[in-house]
Amino acid sequence: MSERSGPLADDPFGGRRPTSHERTTGQPWDASYHGGPAPWDTGRPQPAVVRVAAAGGFTGAVLDVGCGTGENALYLASTGLPVLGVDVADTALAIARDKATDRGIEARFEDVDALRLSRVGRRFTTVLDCGLFHTFDREEQQRYLASLAAVIERDGVLILLCFSDVAPGTGPHPVGRDELRAAFDSGGWRVVSVEPERIQTRFHGDEGAPAWLATAAPS
Repeated sequence: MSERSGPLADDPFGGRRPTSHERTTGQPWDASYHGGPAPWDTGRPQPAVVRVAAAGGFTGAVLDVGCGTGENALYLASTGLPVLGVDVADTALAIARDKATDRGIEARFEDVDALRLSRVGRRFTTVLDCGLFHTFDREEQQRYLASLAAVIERDGVLILLCFSDVAPGTGPHPVGRDELRAAFDSGGWRVVSVEPERIQTRFHGDEGAPAWLATAAPS
């Protein structure tokens, strides 16, 4: 499934409205994967995702929103879960599909805009957002949470990992704990927990960058 309907050859955004981050950089997300790995592409699943999975935090059909080259989605699929990864970066999706084939892992990857997830046409028990929420400005965050609500089961769970504002230099929109809770509250979600965590990147050393690990459910 593709969010792109008849994109013009000279339109790097494939007919969709660029996000605030894309407007700032002047580049589509796909450009992040040209010329080598993106800054957040460590070539392995995030330790927090592995830990949550080991504790049984992922159940049923899983949606990985902003899946990139698929490491988290492929890890979850390797545990036997049915997983769909979605992104707007075609280069990343192609890499993810090649990884799935090479590793013999059954996982699907589709070109879908995170702000229009209803077009997936189905709902999921668990939704993972690893590093996407903090790329949106406040207006986009509300649109995004409404988009997520359209694809999560009423008794489903959202697991979200995002940069925190604890340390400078994490961006593009590092999020405060209270700001994160307020976004969910105003977006029609019930926050279950928000805990300090770390996100592994290619530029933050072994310790990773300060982050929040949040769990939320539709209210």
